[in-house]
Amino acid sequence: MTTRASGGQGPGRRAVPALRASDEDRDRVAELLRTAVVDGRLDPVEFDERLGAALTARTLDALAPLTADLIAAPAGGAPARPAAELLTIKERHGSVHRAGRWTLPRRLAVRTAWCEVTLDLTGAVRTAPELVIELRVRGGDVALILAPGMTVDAGDLSVRHGALAIDRDPRDTTPGTLHVRLTGRMRHARLDARWHPVATQGR
Repeated sequence: MTTRASGGQGPGRRAVPALRASDEDRDRVAELLRTAVVDGRLDPVEFDERLGAALTARTLDALAPLTADLIAAPAGGAPARPAAELLTIKERHGSVHRAGRWTLPRRLAVRTAWCEVTLDLTGAVRTAPELVIELRVRGGDVALILAPGMTVDAGDLSVRHGALAIDRDPRDTTPGTLHVRLTGRMRHARLDARWHPVATQGR
């Protein structure tokens, strides 16, 4: 009768295979990386490198080092909550005002008719590098108030019988912090995007 030692790897013992990563595992790591770049724990170059590695990782062992130094909560509180996928605002013949410290979703759907809408992002909690605002607006005005460093792309927004005004201060050289992409359509409505002025340093 032959007895085999239980510890170590004998000549005939097979190595335990690494656990495979699922799409959910990769998405969870990507979300942690997005939060880290928004709050300054990663610079954009590190973010791009780690995100690329996360999206192509095949095993949990390959994912683990990408967030090993990011798991701790940011100063002053619990770990940032993942961004909501979609937040929808609906209103008719009224007004909508979002301001202060509100958490931005990944996509913000605005469905309004003949309303005054104000979306103030200057104090909002940014949970991803990009915010997509999907507009289905008929009548009224939309005011988009932005902080220095935020950028706006309205290439996918259709405006008929209305107006679109996006006027960024050319003196603002703040590094990009949030990209806002406007999509959808507006009819008989006006959208004004304006940046909160940069504080003057001394005189």
